[in-house]
Amino acid sequence: MTDYTGSNTPADQRDSWRTPPELFSALDAEFCFQLDAAASVENTLCRRYITAEQNTLVTPWRDYITIPGHVWLNPPYSNIAPFVAKAAAEKLTGVGCVMLLPADTSVGWYRQALDTASEIRFITASVDDSGRVNSGRIKFVNPVTGAPQGGNNKGSMLVIWPPWPRAVCQYSSVELDSLMQYGARRIARREAA
Repeated sequence: MTDYTGSNTPADQRDSWRTPPELFSALDAEFCFQLDAAASVENTLCRRYITAEQNTLVTPWRDYITIPGHVWLNPPYSNIAPFVAKAAAEKLTGVGCVMLLPADTSVGWYRQALDTASEIRFITASVDDSGRVNSGRIKFVNPVTGAPQGGNNKGSMLVIWPPWPRAVCQYSSVELDSLMQYGARRIARREAA
């Protein structure tokens, strides 16, 4: 069973797309990620990371971070459910997680996320000063070319499990353009230093 419905991406590339560095940088400013829990040497966004061979679904994340802390996770979209279950389980050990997922509320893993996470933050479009709507769909980094590529067939959301007890799950939204611009400024400052 696959979570891909209508994807035109070649099967050998579907689970290798990278989060845009600007998006990650903006979120890292808020969460101070200590671990990329589903990465490869080529696409990791943190100094510490867990590869497919290490199998993040069975590896204790707390072995890689200072507790309490946050983990970044852009899971393979071909099978999201076990990663949602893993984040919910790791939360009970003091490990927070921010997971980038397709904004699809019609699937079973969404229900589990809703029942265990503290926030679901939808990434939305924005409207510029001239009234033009800018897409809220993320241009993920192509694993072959290394360039951002459009054509994402769904919007995205962040599911957030903080490392402290859950009260309720809150909904919020953030404009993609705001995240990308803030992250680009952070990257430029770091590179200029």
